[in-house]
Amino acid sequence: MIDETHPLLLGSASPRRREILATFGLPLRVVSLDVDERLRPGEGPRPYLERIVADKLAAATPHAVAVGAVLVADTSVILGETALGKPADDAEARAMLTALSGREHEVWTRFAIASGADLTRAVHAETVRTRVFFRALDADEIKAYAATGEGLDKAGAYAIQGIGSFAVERIEGSYSNVVGLPACEVIVALRAAGLLGRFPRPPIA
Repeated sequence: MIDETHPLLLGSASPRRREILATFGLPLRVVSLDVDERLRPGEGPRPYLERIVADKLAAATPHAVAVGAVLVADTSVILGETALGKPADDAEARAMLTALSGREHEVWTRFAIASGADLTRAVHAETVRTRVFFRALDADEIKAYAATGEGLDKAGAYAIQGIGSFAVERIEGSYSNVVGLPACEVIVALRAAGLLGRFPRPPIA
């Protein structure tokens, strides 16, 4: 059970995931994990996400002392059959944005929750998918947005919660999933596993 003495351990360096969870007022502890997130030759988006999330769960386990549960996640931008990761530099960011311009893509976030004696084994794992529709961008817009640097640490080279929202005509599915964590699905999974107790929690006086 997640409580003040046994917080939720978030294994992620992403400030977006931390901010999403913070809105729920859950006791939270955050650790950054060292996991090789490079795509292997011939590896498809689904097995890639499953592998990375399993690796993150294993990497988080040594940090899971006096916690109520462990949560890890990874997000990919999927264009056709290709997974777009974080751009290596400004030029790669421009190339990704050019590929996304005027097209539909999907954002997949896989998350896993572990609790109990064996924290390397997930009690719940799920991949949530959101469809995102970009308007057509001209070359000057792409160059200027890439130059802001906002998308350099984000899959697909854009941030829907930031300046990058100018490119998004609409989405179908979870907005927070595109940001980096599907809030609704995570809360449902924590409740189903009996890890939340009373929720929403009353405000602290």
